Amino acid sequence: MPRPSEAAPRPVGSAERIRRFSRAERWIHRSTAALMGLCVATAACLYLPALAELVGRRRLVVTVHVWSGLLLVVPFLLGLASRAFRADLRRLGRFGPHDGVWLRAALRRDRLTRRPAGKFNAGQKVYAGWLAGAVLVMAGTGTLMWWTGLVPLARRTAATFVHDWLALAVAVVLAAHVGKALADPGARRGLRTGSVGRAWAEREHPLWRHERYGPHEPHERHEE
Repeated sequence: MPRPSEAAPRPVGSAERIRRFSRAERWIHRSTAALMGLCVATAACLYLPALAELVGRRRLVVTVHVWSGLLLVVPFLLGLASRAFRADLRRLGRFGPHDGVWLRAALRRDRLTRRPAGKFNAGQKVYAGWLAGAVLVMAGTGTLMWWTGLVPLARRTAATFVHDWLALAVAVVLAAHVGKALADPGARRGLRTGSVGRAWAEREHPLWRHERYGPHEPHERHEE
């Protein structure tokens, strides 16, 4: 029997882990998710009579809702100090020909066509861009609603209309986002631990894995 030092090297298999997100990026995501969840929960307490009666203390709920909304930009701004986060922001803002292929296959619900994707697929890019714009609009309209002296009543009424309907759209999109996450254990583990399995990366983000490692098998190599 060979001694442990003489044993053959472990073959690279599907259990190999590939670094996907840095620690800073994971904390940015968690902080943003917590603040967004607080916004949605307090909004539900403000607009659903049953919850409003159950929770009470409407003034406190309004204050928590406003400040959790305003603080949503803080994790993003602090995250700009992270090089990995800035690199991923650039990835999210770039669309290539493969993203069009991914979107067409997704819209047709075509499961047979391989959907090419880099580190982020086209759906994640659209979601990130839409949510960033929605948060900015919600923050602006919410500010006009909270500080009543900034604009005349007619504009505050318009701001309230936009804020309420956009809030409903955000809740629906967030529910879909959570649903997709629950259906993908590999993606959840990537956000929780920062690394994903090689098989998952090859299946869901083949272009990203090729970008990281080229056509050859990685040997215990991780993204910095």
